[in-house]
Amino acid sequence: MATITHVFTIDHVSQMIGEDLELLQAIVSNDDNLSYGSIISVHDGTEEAITALTDDGIDELTQMLAHARRSAEKWNDFLDDFVSDPDIIARIKAKSPA
Repeated sequence: MATITHVFTIDHVSQMIGEDLELLQAIVSNDDNLSYGSIISVHDGTEEAITALTDDGIDELTQMLAHARRSAEKWNDFLDDFVSDPDIIARIKAKSPA
């Protein structure tokens, strides 16, 4: 494994890959969803940490989302499995193509 030299905040990743920020936050909120070391918490002295992803984490996340979007059924199952907030699920499903 190569040495990690930089990471991207979850906000920046959302903009980079054109995905909903709350969806990405829901996915990375469970460390088991991506490989160990792909999700990093950056502590800046405040009580909350900033979530960041490595390049490998971004690749893994985009592949996960692309696989989930192969069919409407897979996408709905993916959202139900990875997002616990029904309001976020409803909003994302409403924006998804039929």
